[in-house]
Amino acid sequence: MEIQLIHGEFSSNEALELITQMIHVKIKYHENKISKHGSEEDIKYRESKIKRLQKELYEIRNSMDEKKGNVKLDAIIKIEI
Repeated sequence: MEIQLIHGEFSSNEALELITQMIHVKIKYHENKISKHGSEEDIKYRESKIKRLQKELYEIRNSMDEKKGNVKLDAIIKIEI
């Protein structure tokens, strides 16, 4: 099963806004899991995921600053049951 979340062409500002919001949701998910008193190993794992997401968002912002014009985005969630 697949869910098509995003598919289309957006201005670089719109694309960056969509990407930023999606990454922030994922970061918030990990922060909430950390605050529920996970094991030390789980906390370190989630902190590393948050740092990776923040780094990737930073890199995307830098790339988008250099690019003017439209950007194509395609985001699909694949669900395997």
